[in-house]
Amino acid sequence: MAEDNLKVSNHFIRTRIKEDLAKASFTVTTRFPPEPNGYLHVGHAKSICLNFGIAEEFDGRCNLRFDDTNPEKENDEFVEAIKRDVSWLGYEWNELLFASDYFEQLYAYAEQLIQEGHAYVCDLDAEQIRAYRGTLTEPGQDSPYRERSAKENLDLFRRMRDGEFKEGEHVLRAKIDMASPNINMRDPTIYRIKHAHHHRTGDKWHIYPMYDYAHCVSDAIEGISHSLCTLEFEDHRPLYDWYLDTLRTPAHPQQIEFARLSLDFTITSKRKLHQLVEEGHVDGWDDPRMPTISGLRRRGYSAAAIRDFCERIGITKKDAQIDVGVLENCLREDLDFNTPRVMCVLNPLKVVIENYPEGESEQLEASNHPKRPELGKRSVPFSREIYIEREDFMEDAPKKFFRLTLGREVRLRYAYYVTCTEAIKDDQGQVTELRCRYDPETRGGKSPDGRKVKGTIHWVSADHALPVQINLYDRLFHESNPAAKENFIECLNPDSLQILHNAVAEPSLQSAKTATGYQFERTGYFVRDISDSDDGKPVFNRTVTLRDTWAKLNK
Repeated sequence: MAEDNLKVSNHFIRTRIKEDLAKASFTVTTRFPPEPNGYLHVGHAKSICLNFGIAEEFDGRCNLRFDDTNPEKENDEFVEAIKRDVSWLGYEWNELLFASDYFEQLYAYAEQLIQEGHAYVCDLDAEQIRAYRGTLTEPGQDSPYRERSAKENLDLFRRMRDGEFKEGEHVLRAKIDMASPNINMRDPTIYRIKHAHHHRTGDKWHIYPMYDYAHCVSDAIEGISHSLCTLEFEDHRPLYDWYLDTLRTPAHPQQIEFARLSLDFTITSKRKLHQLVEEGHVDGWDDPRMPTISGLRRRGYSAAAIRDFCERIGITKKDAQIDVGVLENCLREDLDFNTPRVMCVLNPLKVVIENYPEGESEQLEASNHPKRPELGKRSVPFSREIYIEREDFMEDAPKKFFRLTLGREVRLRYAYYVTCTEAIKDDQGQVTELRCRYDPETRGGKSPDGRKVKGTIHWVSADHALPVQINLYDRLFHESNPAAKENFIECLNPDSLQILHNAVAEPSLQSAKTATGYQFERTGYFVRDISDSDDGKPVFNRTVTLRDTWAKLNK
């Protein structure tokens, strides 16, 4: 791990582990246990940083374990994507494991529960089981199959495994307490019948364990010391402990819950993310507007910024909606320090410098980073015709407009002072070209007579301009809490992507590598996309603006 991730703030989980270590000597062992039924999102990053960070801090171990007990929704594509994302965030797992590695052990433990009178095969269907379970204020009713003998239960369970029955015909349930105030303890299902192909075990199994059962037993098999999970599992902790106590597993991990990461303007439900992808609202799981780690990476987010964000928001026991601006500010701080500067004009307006020699050009020296001289300098070509941003010219400019207007002098970044002399328009009155004059004594942007100009603008030489496509990504939703809406699709931001086909950049960007980030001066942070445009232009995705313009616009 990089040193910048070793900074830690105290929180209740760290305190709890220190207290446990003071009582006994053991190796702190954690795990990150995703289900491979989708791509990881930014919410998972918090759990990844916590589990791997705790193991690292206490010189322990952290496994990457796939809880693959739901074969119809899981596949190898998701497995490989998750492995890639965890590695990209900067973490190395001690062991790569799957719940399916333990299917035989899980089955044997289930037979133990049956033989000891703690589990039974139930013939009620799903709707009947829900009806028998009761409510938060009323106790449940015993299943009519609850008192089957261990012998009969064992026979039925083995026939379930052999594929003799249809899906839904039987389930294996734990025999706990149908009157428990905790509904999770009212004879929960342990196994259900599924005639589904599994991505690792193929068609070997016709029954699959439920998550609550497989998860805790897998933790025990691996010798996990602390099972760190989000708050929605707090009510499941008694069941977690019941399984392990009843089975008398060699290890009994301690489950500790923490608040999940919820960002405003963001959806993290896997079901809803699947819907966005399958209905074509986004261009796949790695669409730069998606909150997936792969989407954030493609958009230009750095692993360091995401780790810093997870550390800053901390670990608490109370769910809260986090301002996405906190994440974006972590990103800006990282990119401001690490990205080189270049010039790119997004909406070009041609400028002809009338007194610059025709047919000539020169190379100007530009700094790659104003605060990091070790990043060196580059040469930027300059010629008689250049492009500036259309918004940097205003014909009838107000008093506090310090960019280019008729008769006003401005500084061209790294180049010269220029004064606008004429604006050429088309038949519709639109400005199509500017005429300017330059002061050759101001090369490098300094005046020998000490005169000052208030405006500095960026530019690109027309003779050397590199045509590029710019994807301006914005927030995918215009509502701060789209998950709370009945139809979250209605909250999609129609302006979440704007494509600029006519942008031009300085020629140094021709050699920009995929996933390489830059600050486009005065514009924002951008990264080269994984593919070029249809007409061969390099494509750059906007990672984030220089400032939080969204907050200003939505006050």
